[in-house]
Amino acid sequence: MKTVAITINGSESSNVFPPMILGSAAAASGDQVILFVTPGGAPRFLKGKLEEFKDSKGLPDIVELYNGILDLGGKVYVCELALEAKDLKKEDFREGVEIVGATTFLNEAKEATITFSF
Repeated sequence: MKTVAITINGSESSNVFPPMILGSAAAASGDQVILFVTPGGAPRFLKGKLEEFKDSKGLPDIVELYNGILDLGGKVYVCELALEAKDLKKEDFREGVEIVGATTFLNEAKEATITFSF
């Protein structure tokens, strides 16, 4: 099993769709997937915010991609710095999001054979 580590650095569709598509494909292929969301991307992972991208022409359902990653054992980490930097609360994030420090991500991703950043 390979580990695929992907960072999400913004909250626009161009920052979020590629990681979700690549992450779900990797998870479906049996790879361990770790998504790390920086403060810039964190607001998109609040409850109800991925749904704003539903019905994006020519793109898959982003909520299904997100759920597929989690269902296949993937991890979605949001950097703890986002809480203060973006004035966000842990309980406002969607189900499946874990709030962690960069050290946790780096420790788990150090064996990654494939990395992406969007």
